[in-house]
Amino acid sequence: MKIAVEGCAHGELEKIYDCIQTIQDRENIKIDLLICCGDFQAVRNHSDLKAMAVPEKFQHMCSFHKYYSGEKRAPILTIFIGGNHEASNYLQELPYGGWVAPNIYYLGRAGVVKFGDLRIGGMSGIYKPFDYRQGLWEALPYTRSSLRTVYHVRSLDVFRLSQLKDKVDVMLSHDWPRGITEYGNKEALLKRKPFFREDIESNQLGSIPAETLLHTLKPDYWFAAHLHCQFAALVKHETNTETKFLALDKCLPKRRHLQILDIPTEIEGEPCLKYDVEWLAILKNTNQLLTVKNVDCHMPGPGGNERYDFTPTEEEKENIKNLFDSLIIKQETFVRTAPVFDVNSPKVAPQEPIMNPQTVELCEKLGIDDPVQVVLARMGRTMKPAQVETNNEISSSTESTPMKFQMSKLSLPAPVTPSNDDSQHSLPKLLLSETDCSFVSDNSSNVSECKTPTSVEPKKTFKRRNLSIYNSPELDLSPSTDSSYLGDSESPHSNKISCTRNDS
Repeated sequence: MKIAVEGCAHGELEKIYDCIQTIQDRENIKIDLLICCGDFQAVRNHSDLKAMAVPEKFQHMCSFHKYYSGEKRAPILTIFIGGNHEASNYLQELPYGGWVAPNIYYLGRAGVVKFGDLRIGGMSGIYKPFDYRQGLWEALPYTRSSLRTVYHVRSLDVFRLSQLKDKVDVMLSHDWPRGITEYGNKEALLKRKPFFREDIESNQLGSIPAETLLHTLKPDYWFAAHLHCQFAALVKHETNTETKFLALDKCLPKRRHLQILDIPTEIEGEPCLKYDVEWLAILKNTNQLLTVKNVDCHMPGPGGNERYDFTPTEEEKENIKNLFDSLIIKQETFVRTAPVFDVNSPKVAPQEPIMNPQTVELCEKLGIDDPVQVVLARMGRTMKPAQVETNNEISSSTESTPMKFQMSKLSLPAPVTPSNDDSQHSLPKLLLSETDCSFVSDNSSNVSECKTPTSVEPKKTFKRRNLSIYNSPELDLSPSTDSSYLGDSESPHSNKISCTRNDS
C-alpha cells in the first residue's frame, strides 16, 4: 500500500493533490491514501476564517472550500487530524470524526479507523499543560481565550487512546512526542535549527502525552508536523519492536512537506474507511468520564473503587458490531452544514454551534454524548439544526429544509465560564530550513519527495523570538497560552509546482 504523508497542509489542497498527481505520473504508481498531520484548515467560508486562531493578515481562504462546495472532488482518499490553526467551529461539529467534504475525513479530537488492513490512530491539537486536564468547555461564540484553548489536547482523549490494546499501525499527532530528538540525528537538526537547543536540553521540546502514547501503543509508524521541518527517528522498544518516526514541513516552496511511503499491507476489495470496533467500544465505555468543566478533572486509576481499565472485552466488541449494519464509514453521510464560499459574504465570526448529522447518528448508535451539546444544555442553549440542501445542485444559498433530531438526555455537570481572556500569546520559532529523512534508504524506489519552487516574491525579514514553545508542568504552573501565527519568507501562494525524488 502506497500512502502519501503531508506535514502542515495550511489549506493548500490543490497544490498537494497536484504534487501527488505529478509523482504518480512520473513514477507510474498509484497512491492509495493521503494522510495530513494537522493545520489542515478546513475553511468553508469567511465565517470559518474568523474561527481560526491566526491574525487577520494570515486569514486566507486557500482551496479547501472548492472541495467542500463540490466545485472539485478530492482525487485521493484523505485523512487528517487537527492542529493549532484550524476552523475550530467546523471541527467541533465532529468531535468523534466525520467527512468534512467528499473523500476527506477528519479523525476527530482523537480517533482510530481502518483502511484495508491498516489501522490508523490520531490525536488532534497541541499540548499545553495548563489546559490538559480540563474538560471540553469551549463553545461558540469563542472568546479570545477559548479560540485558542479549544484545540488544546485534553487528558480524556489521551486516556481513551491509552486503552487500545490491539495493534496500531500508524499514529498521527500534530506535536512531536517529547524526547523524540534523542532517537534521530539531533546534531544535524540543531545545525539547521539552533534555536531548538534550549528546549531540547531542558526536555521541553514536544508533547508529553504524545511521548506517553508512543511508548504505550508502540505503533509501526508515527507521523507529525507543527515545527515546520523534516526530522526522522527510529525508536526501539523493550518488546523488540520499533517505531519509525517522521515529521514533515509545511506546504511551501523548497520545503520537504510530502513523503511517499510503501507500507506492507494489503487492501481487500474496494478501498474504503471503516470504523474500528475497539475504538468505538472505548468511546462507549468512557462516555461517563466526559466533563465540560474548565477546571482540572483527573482520569480514574488504580487504587480507587471505580473502573479504570476500559479496554473492551470481546463481548463489548461484539455488542458494538450489533449496533451497526456495516462498519463502512459511508461518504453519503456527509452534508454541508454551512453556506459555501461567497466572495461577497460578510466577514463575521460564527455565533451558533451547528448540529452535524454525522455526530448525531454516531452518538445515537453508541449512546454517547456530543460535548458541545452538553456544554450548551448546561448553559440553557440548544444546538442549531443543520440546514441540508433540498436538491443536488451546488449553491451558496442558505435556503434549505432543517433536519430534525432528538436531543440526547444529558446528565453532566455545568461548565464553569472563564472570567477573563488570555491577553498574551507566546510566539513560535521560525523554521526556515530542512533536514534529512534518515530511515528511508537512499535511492529507494518506494519513496518520493515533493518540492515546490521558490517564490519570486521578495523575502521578508522577521525578528526571531527566542521563547520556549512548550512548558513543562513540573516547571511552570502558571496559565500557558498558545503560539501566534507567523509568516514565512517564501510565498505560500505560488501557483507553480515541481516534484523531485529524494536522493539525499
